[in-house]
Amino acid sequence: MISRFKHIILLMLLAVVSVGASASEAADTAESKINPKEVIFEHLLDGYGWEVPFDHHHRMPLPVLCYASDGFHCFSSSHLDHGAVYRDGDCTFTIGGPESKYKGKLVEIVDGKEVRPWDFSITKNVCALFICILLVGGVMLWLAAFLRKHPYKAPRKGLGAVEAVVTFVYDGVVKPILGPQARRFAPYLMTVFFFILVMNLLGLVVIFPGGANLTGNIAVTLVLSICTFIATNCFANKHYWKEIFWPDVPWWLKVPLPIMPVIEIFGMFTKPAALTVRLFANMMGGHMIVITLTLLIFIFSAISPVAGGASTVISLIFSIFMLLIDVLVSFIQAYVFTMLSTIFIGLAQEEEHEKEEAEDKHNIGKEIVDTLV
Repeated sequence: MISRFKHIILLMLLAVVSVGASASEAADTAESKINPKEVIFEHLLDGYGWEVPFDHHHRMPLPVLCYASDGFHCFSSSHLDHGAVYRDGDCTFTIGGPESKYKGKLVEIVDGKEVRPWDFSITKNVCALFICILLVGGVMLWLAAFLRKHPYKAPRKGLGAVEAVVTFVYDGVVKPILGPQARRFAPYLMTVFFFILVMNLLGLVVIFPGGANLTGNIAVTLVLSICTFIATNCFANKHYWKEIFWPDVPWWLKVPLPIMPVIEIFGMFTKPAALTVRLFANMMGGHMIVITLTLLIFIFSAISPVAGGASTVISLIFSIFMLLIDVLVSFIQAYVFTMLSTIFIGLAQEEEHEKEEAEDKHNIGKEIVDTLV
């Protein structure tokens, strides 16, 4: 056991030295200089190609689909690498440069001007979404088929872990909060949990099919929050809407100025906004920290090989630590988003008598505390 541990330590030291040396050589080569800002934004933002790990000069091409001035076009994104101009039929396409108002987006050049076509391209984020859908759908169908075939047998290994997570979320969050309505909303809530979890975990993988920072894209988190908003308000009961437009507050807070109704309506939209920003900010921040720690190796290697070697050790240790934290955060953020969505839906399903019972329990508890004091 001790000899194996020594071998592992030796391999880690050799890896650190080799990485520091290669980083130093790369920093000394003008053609291999790394732009930290470019690397960070390439990972955080969407793109028309999938970056090859440790090589920012080549990309895995993805299909470009657009409707331009003369009709529909379909071609490979490899024709647009490194700002190249590609002519397809009578149309000329390129990717907007740093000075363009369509930076990083597909544009059509018409009379020397950049025009944005209708873009339906399979970008990196879109492709990653399809991969997440296939993974979540495949695993859930596999689990359902196993339980249907063996109703009294518990699955083992990875499938057993998935069932344990399903039971944990359903019995620990969905069922206690929604009660009789749990089976009605469980399909959506469980789908949201596993979809966010898979997106978070795939974003931590640097090679295909990982590497796409989906939950660090505010458009993705916004759509998920809108789904919760629709599930909350479209299936709400009469008591929920009564509390929105005519809450149980003194009349002078409702007429002649509808102060409380305006606040309640405003609160309807702040809930999905909070869901959007919470998930987006937490996941994007974690990715930025890991990328920045990795780039420190190349930044210090440009100063001197000694500084590069020292920064390699420190960056490697902290990067591994942050990746482990990000794995934990991936579960936590999926859990928190699902829990808050369940609470919002549960508030919209609450009946009048349930509210009265909760208030009675609160008043009884308060009386008991006052008596003891």
